[in-house]
Amino acid sequence: MSTTTDTLPEAAPAKAGARQWLGLAVLLLPVTLMTADLGVLWLATPYLAADLRPSGAQLLWITDIYGFLTASTLVIMGTLGDRLGRRRLLMAGSAGFLLASLLAAYAPNAGTLIAARALLGVAGAAVLPSTLALISHMFADARQRATAIAMWVTALSVGLAIGPIVGGVLLASWWWGSVFLIGLPIMLVALVTAPVLLPEYRDPRPGRLDLPSVALFLLAVLPLVYGVKSLAAHGVTAEAGAAFAAGIAFTLLFVRRQNRLATPLLDLGLFRSRAFTGALLTLLLGMTALNGVEYLVPQYLQAVAGLSPLAAGLWLLPGAAGLIAGSQLTPPLARRFRPAYVLVGGLLVSLTGYAAVALATGVAVASLGLTVIMFGAAPISVLGTALAVGAAPPEKAGAAAATGQTAYDLGLALGIAVTGSVAVAVYRNGIPGDAPAAARESLGGAAAVADEGLLTTARESFTTALQSASALSAGFALLTAVLVLVLLRGVPRIAPDASERP
Repeated sequence: MSTTTDTLPEAAPAKAGARQWLGLAVLLLPVTLMTADLGVLWLATPYLAADLRPSGAQLLWITDIYGFLTASTLVIMGTLGDRLGRRRLLMAGSAGFLLASLLAAYAPNAGTLIAARALLGVAGAAVLPSTLALISHMFADARQRATAIAMWVTALSVGLAIGPIVGGVLLASWWWGSVFLIGLPIMLVALVTAPVLLPEYRDPRPGRLDLPSVALFLLAVLPLVYGVKSLAAHGVTAEAGAAFAAGIAFTLLFVRRQNRLATPLLDLGLFRSRAFTGALLTLLLGMTALNGVEYLVPQYLQAVAGLSPLAAGLWLLPGAAGLIAGSQLTPPLARRFRPAYVLVGGLLVSLTGYAAVALATGVAVASLGLTVIMFGAAPISVLGTALAVGAAPPEKAGAAAATGQTAYDLGLALGIAVTGSVAVAVYRNGIPGDAPAAARESLGGAAAVADEGLLTTARESFTTALQSASALSAGFALLTAVLVLVLLRGVPRIAPDASERP
């Protein structure tokens, strides 16, 4: 005879109310700041270089150290959030970001600015996984969670869109340090409202934090990220090879230690899930494909088409709009079709964009191609993140979110490293061998030579390099589509809520 519990339907997850949606708005503010801060720095670089007079290496570190530290500490911060409390870590990261922004704005020299940017990277690593982990806790309903994550991705896109505009407005009237001050009111709002609107959640049985694992993780990730950066800047060198070798060696030691611990820093059991592993690979390779072209198109708009930074930023706005539109369209599509089919459909759409960029003959075509690419790539950010977080138990959501964000950031870095190396090789191949060394290094160097004929050749060579990079990125997109079908085809679609069921 069946018991009563055998016949009762499973209770549906509780729906989020007004407080949760207001809390989401608070979470989206610092997320928007993360990408806006990057965009305004790109425009401010010539001004701070003229004021602080950094060396070439220092200028590279001013630009790169933020992402370098963020990617290296995301997993550690996500795990700390699971242990110490996600709201607490979010507030600590917001306070750190606020103070580091002040230090960066009034930095008296390049060394201080590099240190401030490093602190911003660590603070950002505390903020990002905390926001995603809190979203997974606040929105138990799968449909609402997917919508909230789509809004999280949209916030990243909005920051990307407004960053160049805000930077252009500020730099028209204020000094370069003003671009760092936009974070102050945003982080103050987060600090004041978080205790009221955001819940606190931590792993009820976190276990002891294994400090040797923290050290091994840093020793594994830092050399790998540095190797990627070095590969992008200098190509294949002994220094990059040594960095990769050290990173791989410490990765093996880290994995060995995690398998022996009762409460590891990173639960490697998560990788036994096809959904989790597939989501990470989708984020890694999908972002590699996207960023390989995304970082070259702005250079094409400025160096080849001759646009000002602000004008180039305006032509990039349609791309951000495409990412926003694709992010908002993804959740309803995922309720009708399996996530794998939505992802593959988006990747196939993006292939037309890569083709357009590969044939770019002007500003409008390049902008349109990038818009199509970002529209098609949007499901990767939305569903890749959602699948990674959803595949983990609630008490491990912070570590899962941080691991997903690390895959996302490393994909962005690999996009620049791999396609950047190809683009540099193609560019140099198109420059005459007797040209000055500066002209062979970059299009900017060719412009400095002040030879109109050489500059024309350099612009044509850069366009060819962009076309080659776009073709390579299309190959990464196709590889991503194959992996999605192999690893994620069995993941069910997001179920509609009870009101939509027949």
